[in-house]
Amino acid sequence: MEKNLQEYRKSYERGELLENSIPKLPSALFENWFLAAEEYQVVEEVNAMNLSTIGVDGYPKNRVVLLKKFDEKGFVFFTNYNSEKGMAIEKNPHVCLSFFWSAVERQVIIKGIASRVSEEESTTYFHSRPRGSQLGALASHQGAKIASRQVLEQRLKELEEEYKGREIPKPEEWGGYLVVPESYEFWQGRKNRLHDRILYTRYNNNWQIERLAP
Repeated sequence: MEKNLQEYRKSYERGELLENSIPKLPSALFENWFLAAEEYQVVEEVNAMNLSTIGVDGYPKNRVVLLKKFDEKGFVFFTNYNSEKGMAIEKNPHVCLSFFWSAVERQVIIKGIASRVSEEESTTYFHSRPRGSQLGALASHQGAKIASRQVLEQRLKELEEEYKGREIPKPEEWGGYLVVPESYEFWQGRKNRLHDRILYTRYNNNWQIERLAP
């Protein structure tokens, strides 16, 4: 089957990104854009981001994960350290994050270095999750091959019974990563494909601002 997509067209006309109206710090611009996307009610899971790593097999891999905290230091997400992405980060901590909020015609691409957050922070967040999500983290050895769906569901039932009325312990292999940005690229869709692209690059703890051609 062949499907021709040449007629898929959209004109981007919702906004602009100009040097005279942006903050000096990229974290401030990211926060502004994140809050704007959050207020735009048709954007679902505004904290969904694409995480790119270089796998232990040498191939790049992308997957969507959920951002759980951001500030001027960087971006935090949680996962199983023994998962494919966890093992990739342990071997090569250079990662890329990207957000695409199509309803507001904006994209942000962040290159940075990932490192584990403290055990205390991971434990605090783990116990803030719904109980079912906590049990799910215990039930699933993320990325491991399993015989069937029933294996997972049976293990979950066993854990529900085992920890009935008790606090669920955080698995040792589960926790968070902080991605400290080295660069941010902000993309604002514009008419005639002449999109605005503003690049912030860190040099000795200062941020250089440049415009990129679309």
